[in-house]
Amino acid sequence: MDVLLKEVQSLFEQQLRVESLLALSKKLQAEFKERLRSSPQCMLPSHNYTLPTGKEHGTYLALEVGGSTLRVALVDLDGRASSTQSLRIRRIVTSTIDNRVRDLRGLAFFDWIAGRIEEMLAADREACDHMQLQEPLPMGIAWSFPIDQTSIRSGNIIGMGKGFHCSIYKGSDLGDLITQACQRLNLNIRLDAIVNDSSAAVLSRAYVDPSTRLAVILGTGINAAIHLPVSSLHESKFGSRQVPTTVDTTHVLVNTELSMFGKHAFPVTRWDEHLNAHHILPDYQPMEYLLAGGYMGEIVRLVIVEAVETAGLFGGNLPPALTIPFILDTRTLAAFEADTYPNLSPSCIYFQKEYDLPAAPTPGEMHFIRQVILSVSRRSQGYFTAAIHALSSLLHDLDYGLLDNGLDHICIGCDGSVINKYPGYMDKCQALLDQLVHMEQHGRKRVVLESAGESAVLGAGVAVAMANPVESQRPDGVLQIQPLHT
Repeated sequence: MDVLLKEVQSLFEQQLRVESLLALSKKLQAEFKERLRSSPQCMLPSHNYTLPTGKEHGTYLALEVGGSTLRVALVDLDGRASSTQSLRIRRIVTSTIDNRVRDLRGLAFFDWIAGRIEEMLAADREACDHMQLQEPLPMGIAWSFPIDQTSIRSGNIIGMGKGFHCSIYKGSDLGDLITQACQRLNLNIRLDAIVNDSSAAVLSRAYVDPSTRLAVILGTGINAAIHLPVSSLHESKFGSRQVPTTVDTTHVLVNTELSMFGKHAFPVTRWDEHLNAHHILPDYQPMEYLLAGGYMGEIVRLVIVEAVETAGLFGGNLPPALTIPFILDTRTLAAFEADTYPNLSPSCIYFQKEYDLPAAPTPGEMHFIRQVILSVSRRSQGYFTAAIHALSSLLHDLDYGLLDNGLDHICIGCDGSVINKYPGYMDKCQALLDQLVHMEQHGRKRVVLESAGESAVLGAGVAVAMANPVESQRPDGVLQIQPLHT
């Protein structure tokens, strides 16, 4: 196994020198600039033109609708200058979107969402009192499905996929569907903002840190949003809507669809090529297939399969569970990587139990698997850091006012299970990012990774506050409506 292990380490880590990652970053920067002008699938302008001032105040209803989870929350905004927590979730209820919910037909799915909103609000006395007032409670939603957004508060559903059966309403306005479902339950609610997950991450982090200009989501998949000058995008990107030209709309929050970049930039191994060739959508999201949490475990599994077949791992007998594609998840990888015992006994016990191994792996086998995992995670960190460096460099190149804003760094909001929870992932990426910025010696600002946990819900709350500037603040920051207080 030693010969195979050395090959694995060489193939996965030979491109991780700082010079190699800088060269990779430059290739990605060129691709970013090209797709800002041409691609209909990437670098998509949102309907969010400004970033929060940090003066927005109030309590807002926020929803996060994903493929497996619905979260309904009340979000409090107390202002960036607040002596307490400036942005927080006041109350949140999480509901599982299981097959029973996915099977709901037509309007029933949106009625189910309205029912969960009703339950959450019923548990909050002051929210119930507010609902009796004439003015509706403003709501924002982080929607993770394809949508053709027509304004900050409206958009036509393109499709649901993921096993949902309410696609009969494909082409219908999301705002109308949710508002009408709430009205059927006599809920006094108004949908005022729709955002995607990466845009929500920018807004939530920018509310508390004015140096924030981009955010990344790295969990099962990867995406990023970045605040760029409107002039950096080709006018065709805005479709039928008029390209904004007012003094307040010089910039726009751009959904990069980062997962789709890098096909001709990233070096790949034979295991990556196998994964891509057998994927239901080969070549569709090349960056995601190489570094995101949904694929790291499968790459490790493919190496294990080859080690069993050619190097005698597990005595040449592949355990039945490991014949299943994508059975290895990041929890297993994290257990190995966090295990500091010389004999790896904790991860050995976990591995044998979780995957029903007929016998405990030998110390040599455990060492081999852990080293493979380390190589795969190091490459993920390196490729991710190169992508982040490329995005921050794009920002420096296109936003000429960035150098004169009085801030000595750029903040990147980070959310997702891998970037925030995988052992040492963010710290290692930050250290590598510092090396890349230092080696360039272009006098550019430091780029700082900061956790943006719960960003979808918090960002939806910030988005709806920004959509109601008259309600959330006066020019002097004084409230015009009374927010809810605990």
